[in-house]
Order: sequence, then structure tokens, then C-alpha cells
Amino acid sequence: MKADIHPNYQEITVTCSCGNSFKTKSAMGKPALKVEVCSECHPFYTGTQKIVDTAGRIDKFRQKYGTKTAA
Repeated sequence: MKADIHPNYQEITVTCSCGNSFKTKSAMGKPALKVEVCSECHPFYTGTQKIVDTAGRIDKFRQKYGTKTAA
């Protein structure tokens, strides 16, 4: 490996807008990183995700491709 061509890999603190913070490693060059969404507040990870169906598309799909009963 060549010397002095690799970035400095250091520990940084990541802070979310919800107040959660954690440490990770990065070659970013800054000691801190601020993010808007993390795994503590994102709806996918918290289980509060909602499917918004304003036009009835899910029902139309189920009617068209849903399981059909035997006649």
C-alpha cells in the first residue's frame, strides 16, 4: 500500500433531530454528523408505518388480482 493516500478513519458522533445519538466510524473528516431520521424515529423501524390509500388502489388491485374462489 502507498503511504499517506488513505483518508483518516476516525470515530464520529451521529445526532438525529429526535435527540438520539450514537457513535460510528467515518472517513468524513468532521467530528460530528447531524441527520434528520434515524432507526429510533423512522416509521419503518418503529412499526408505526401507515399505508395511505386515498384513491382505493389497493382495493382495485385486490379485486383484479386477488384469489378467486372455485366455481
